[in-house]
Amino acid sequence: MKKILLIASFFFYNCLFSQDKTEIIVLGTVQDGGLPHINCSSSCCFNKSKSSNYKVSSLGLVDSSNKKFYIFDATPDFPSQFNYMKNRYNYDFNGIFLTHAHIGHYSGLMFLGKEAMNSDLVPVFTMPRMYSFLNKNSPWSQLINQSNIIVNKIFNGKSHHISKNLAIKPLLVPHRDEFSETVGYLIQGLNKKILFIPDIDKWSKWEFSLKDIINELDLLFIDGTFYDNSEISYRPIDEIPHPFVSETMKYLDNLSLTNKNKIYFIHMNHTNPMLDPQSEITLKVLSNGFNIAKIGQTFEL
Repeated sequence: MKKILLIASFFFYNCLFSQDKTEIIVLGTVQDGGLPHINCSSSCCFNKSKSSNYKVSSLGLVDSSNKKFYIFDATPDFPSQFNYMKNRYNYDFNGIFLTHAHIGHYSGLMFLGKEAMNSDLVPVFTMPRMYSFLNKNSPWSQLINQSNIIVNKIFNGKSHHISKNLAIKPLLVPHRDEFSETVGYLIQGLNKKILFIPDIDKWSKWEFSLKDIINELDLLFIDGTFYDNSEISYRPIDEIPHPFVSETMKYLDNLSLTNKNKIYFIHMNHTNPMLDPQSEITLKVLSNGFNIAKIGQTFEL
């Protein structure tokens, strides 16, 4: 009898514990234009037969204790990313955190309108310039006026608590800020801190040192747009600055293997050989201790 009670207590405890856990889920890994890329006749587009594995860069956040989920960035793949979260967890959708006003990061808001979801006051968390951009420009202002979304200002370096165990802190990063500022997010759970920076011009331009802060973090999803400059002969690099993965690895070369293992490259351009799991570049990145984000990867917070 005692054995039965112990087993029952064990399962009851684990059930309670699992209900309180928070999780980060990778919902997409590629750059704004997606894959296959429009007007792309290269093998990097035609050899990707399973397009469902290549959604635009995004993270999901699950708060099991309150049965809610959130999504970071509203991408052109927002419908399938939303459905994945809803079907997997069957929780209430409680908001979107936007990083900036480039098409792969906010254009998915259109699916909240009356032509699609016709949502009711979905919270959208933005920095002040992005807040102004959405309020002053159609069709985004229509979403606000018709109460499909409610836009909430958040501020650089200030934590926004979405529950007692979850806080989201936006951090300004240097990027092409034509319509809005650009932020990454520090996502802090009960046990772990996660950094999400899908877009940045160069690490040397940021006010923080990636080397210095990595010791305080448990996971980092960072800009892996291009492996090196051999990919982008079709456009001047000064028009689309990003830290090359090869540069980032060299910059972080002296880190311990433990710290390197915290890093997951995300937001990869369609030309990036890291999208091919069998490429020499992929094997090189992994052998150096770094990781490449994949759809469906789940991490407890």
